[in-house]
Formats: sequence, C-alpha cells, structure tokens
Amino acid sequence: MRKQIVAGNWKMNNDLAETQELISHIKMQLVKEPEAEIMVAPSFTNLYSTFEALKDTPIKVAAQNMHQSKSGAFTGEISASMLKSIGVTTVILGHSERRAHFHETNEILAEKVNTAIENDMEVIFCFGEELQDRKGDKHFEVVEKQLKESLYQISEDAWSKVILAYEPVWAIGTGETASPEQAQEMHAFIRKNIAENFSEEIAENVSILYGGSVKPNNAKEIFAKKDVDGGLIGGASLKATDFIALVNSF
Repeated sequence: MRKQIVAGNWKMNNDLAETQELISHIKMQLVKEPEAEIMVAPSFTNLYSTFEALKDTPIKVAAQNMHQSKSGAFTGEISASMLKSIGVTTVILGHSERRAHFHETNEILAEKVNTAIENDMEVIFCFGEELQDRKGDKHFEVVEKQLKESLYQISEDAWSKVILAYEPVWAIGTGETASPEQAQEMHAFIRKNIAENFSEEIAENVSILYGGSVKPNNAKEIFAKKDVDGGLIGGASLKATDFIALVNSF
C-alpha cells in the first residue's frame, strides 16, 4: 500500500528561534498516531536542531537540496555524507525554484538523484510544467521529459527510495490551484508512464504528492483523489495549525 505523506518545505524562512517555535507548536498539535507520514524541510542552518527536536516524534526531517559531488571546491554546497552525518537521510531534489533560479537542468538533477541513491538516501523528486506549457497543451510532454531525463536512469530497486512531487509551477505562490480533477489527471498520467517504462508494481507503489498551493480548505478534496498520495506544502507548512490541518485531512 502506498504511503500517504505530507511534507512541509519551509524554503528560506525562519531563523533558529522561529524554527524552534514552529516545531514546538507542531508537536503540541500533532495527534498521537497521524494517518499520514509527516516530513519537514527547514533551511540548512536549522537542519540539525530540527532533527534533534523531532527525534521523539514520527516527523522526518528532509534537506531542501544537495550537491551531486562527494566533496570538493564547491563553496556553499552540502554533500550527501554531510546530511547523513547529522541524521538527515531524505532530500528534496528538482524543486521548481531550484530549476528556475539556480538553473538546475535535467542532466544536473540526474546526477543528484544518482548521488542520493548511491548514498542510500530517500529522494523527494519534484517536477512540473509552467503556465505556457499548460496553455500550449504541452504539460504531459514536459512532465514526461523531466522524468525520463532526470529519474528514469535509476534501477527498479531504487524506486523504493523515491517519492514523486508533481508541481504545476503556475500554481505555486500564485494563489492559483490546479483543480482536484487536473491533479488526478496528471498523477494518473505519471503512474501510467512509470508502468510503461518500468512496471505496474513500481507505478502502483510509488507515492505521488501534489505540490501546488495546498491549503486546509482544499486539501481533503485533492488528497481524496485516487492517485494523489499527499502534498509537498510550502506556505501553509509555516503555520502549525494549517500544517496539522493538512495532516489531518486524511
């Protein structure tokens, strides 16, 4: 059975004190046995303190990015071994903001995915179309290209370490949200594409999260769709009450 997951991407928000306060509020409101697996991805400076603060909870801590090299002269970058040394074994790769602002290509992301898998890390792999792709009826083509060029080089065994996060870029931070039907349509396409390139078993077992402006007032309807297994949450994960409401939407 596929895992249902709610992952909070805190992006470049919250200093140490604000992060600790947010964690405290989340822990206070967390039900004892949540229906979904919960993850949070704080900034690099707050990764270790977040990991330590959440050790006694079911909440996993993920990194927002990772370099593809083992080590070297890459000022400002973080390696897989650095993350693992502080207990972090999950990493978000391919987020639309990394692609847009830091020019991460499908080829670079393929290297990052390979490095993560080689280091036995869990990957939340992000992908999705921009507004012009959707308007030009190229959204399926764009998504398939991103998957094939960045992810489909992995072995069948490696899929057990992969979580997918579909991000319609036009619905991130804009207040726009793909309808539950649009989300389901794309998630079903993704699952079919994986089945065609790998196997039905892999397609049915991989969790596919929706990552486009999910909020407490629309989460239940989106998460109820057959092929939507949860969400990669941005803004709403920065408010403990909203984040827990999303977790409880299952």
